[in-house]
Parts: sequence; C-alpha cells; structure tokens
Amino acid sequence: MTPIEAYGLITSPIITEKSSNGSEHNQVTFRVPLDATKPKIKQAVELLFKVKVTAVNTLISKGKVKRFRGRIGQRSDIKKAIVTLAEGSRIDVTTGL
Repeated sequence: MTPIEAYGLITSPIITEKSSNGSEHNQVTFRVPLDATKPKIKQAVELLFKVKVTAVNTLISKGKVKRFRGRIGQRSDIKKAIVTLAEGSRIDVTTGL
C-alpha cells in the first residue's frame, strides 16, 4: 500500500466524548470509506502513524432521515474504525500528520 492510498483510506479522526474514553484502552477512532476492510485499515494506520495495531473493529452508522425546510432528506451512511494499539504505542489525533 502506498502512502497516497493510506491517506485516502483514513478520512479523519473522530473526536467525541465516547471516542476519547477509548483512549484509556489504547483505542483510536477513525472515519473510513464504506468499502474499507479491516486488513487495509490496519495496514494504513501502521504505515501513516508508525505504530503497531493489535485489532480493528468496524461499524456502519446508518444515515438518519431528517427534514430540511419542510423537505425530507437522508444523511449519508458512515463507517467508523476503532483501532486498538499495542502497549506503548500512541497516536495524538489533535496534531496533524
């Protein structure tokens, strides 16, 4: 995998209260494309951040149906990857790459 493919695979970090609680257990949450697989996510994180990944869990959040100015629309589905890092590995998502 090239670094350009890895940058395309890891869209952005997710910084919420729930994902911040995962940092106590060496976990970092990223937004990834819907067609991303666990092995590719693991490979991209190890390449970009130079850390050792022990596990990758993924989930798909279905988009909600919302109203906007009286019209019904739907938000996009998103896929999240919760990456568990090896002991001693750390990623600081508040700084850039």
